Amino acid sequence: MVAGSSLLPPPADALPYASIPSLVDAHLQGRTTVLATVQSCFDGIAAKDAGTHAVVSLFRDAALQQAAAWDARLEGDQRAARSLPLLGLPVLVKDNIAVQGGRLQCGSRILEGYECPFDATVVSRLRQAGAILVGYTNMDEFAMGSSCERSCYGATLNPYDSLRVPGGSSGGGAAATALGLTTVSLGSDTGGSVRQPASYCNVFGFKPSYGAVSRFGLVAFGSSLDQIGPFARSMDDLISLFKVVHGPDDRDATTRPCYAEGVLHAGLSVHNQEGPALVDLPRLRVGVPRNLIQRVASSEVWASFLSFIDSLAEQGCQLIDVEMPFLDAALPTYYLLSSAEASSNLARFDGLKYGRRVDAEDREMSVKLARSQGFGEEVKRRICLGTFALSSGYYDAYYGKAMLVRRHLRQGYEREFQRCDVILSPTTPSVAFRRGENLSDAVKMYANDVLTIPPSLAGIPALSMPVGGAGLPVGMQVVAPLFRDGFLLALGSTLESLELCGVRGIAGAVMRGGRS
Repeated sequence: MVAGSSLLPPPADALPYASIPSLVDAHLQGRTTVLATVQSCFDGIAAKDAGTHAVVSLFRDAALQQAAAWDARLEGDQRAARSLPLLGLPVLVKDNIAVQGGRLQCGSRILEGYECPFDATVVSRLRQAGAILVGYTNMDEFAMGSSCERSCYGATLNPYDSLRVPGGSSGGGAAATALGLTTVSLGSDTGGSVRQPASYCNVFGFKPSYGAVSRFGLVAFGSSLDQIGPFARSMDDLISLFKVVHGPDDRDATTRPCYAEGVLHAGLSVHNQEGPALVDLPRLRVGVPRNLIQRVASSEVWASFLSFIDSLAEQGCQLIDVEMPFLDAALPTYYLLSSAEASSNLARFDGLKYGRRVDAEDREMSVKLARSQGFGEEVKRRICLGTFALSSGYYDAYYGKAMLVRRHLRQGYEREFQRCDVILSPTTPSVAFRRGENLSDAVKMYANDVLTIPPSLAGIPALSMPVGGAGLPVGMQVVAPLFRDGFLLALGSTLESLELCGVRGIAGAVMRGGRS
């Protein structure tokens, strides 16, 4: 395989690529204003998003006011601004992340009219770093879906093929990033909701370790699984965004440091040269669950996977066959546990305190009507499943056993990571499927998450990298031990620098110093 030969370019109608360093430098050097950058972002969304439907609401007035304030500050004194890593960067976030003043709906009718009164921790950190929040991206209702078709706003389309899905539930963020509507965006990942759409839309998508990024201000689906993660068209940009949003938060007791301590994992040589840290590939041990992948992957994805591991072998990586006996049980375990947590988390949406209210003769009927009319089919299905699993007489038989399988799965990863540094698989078993193809078959829809769910259950970091494909994007997923997020991102940077992954036409710009 010739390095980079299979990488795909951005979608045909994508906006020109501008990296984070190039945008920040342009603002500091006065080549453009922050206001012009933000206005250009809104113009690009208006011009390019009509055929994709990735963005569902804009914070136009607030964003333009903030941009003008940054320009005024830059004219007066640039010293403080020079330390801001995201100065003037427009950022889109998923419609389940709190942005003060934003119309937060989680893709659901039951939250119609709700205006968020506070910022999520990740949003506060973005603002402190100089970023400007410009809008919400589309999603499956309450993050429950694998196609971004189950939204009160309507479906998002794949930017590479409008007849196919962009993946879910964070499909809007992946599609928007692929099109260049913003350089980076934030989604949330419960069982693959960042990584799967990243794979389908030919961008990088990262699920951090559980606890690496604060969940304060993220509308909960499965509280023991949810993590906020970034989309980007280059590893440099993804790392820049992650460095800003990660880290401990007093408002989320599950958070802890993860980035710096993960860079020097396993004694591998990581070279701090100009640009990102790089991993010494000849010393890298890559675990490959070959039997599992061959059993679930389509012929197209299997061929891409074999080509990718051949490329790793050419770079001197040691390939080690690994066995993960509990992976077969991961899919039902995940859907039982996540549904149980969803049934608890979504109990707060009753149409009384906020969102859509339905008047009736008494409180009980009002709640019934609000939930019946406000929740979609998939959300109702998971609430019913989760409530059953937690009910008296069934808790031990279902929920208790699922927790036991989850513990064994986590221990299985720990054993395999004693023999290897990372574990590699395709991100998804197939390329993006056609719109409507799986809507009537819930089990078939769930099966698209078979490779992304196991790292979520274990709470370990996982990175989806675009590796090309025969016309439609294919992604590869690499996972690392818990809180080795920095090492995993350094590995992604290394592979991108060799053009073994990435977006064709963008990797070269990154290696030339981040200029578009």
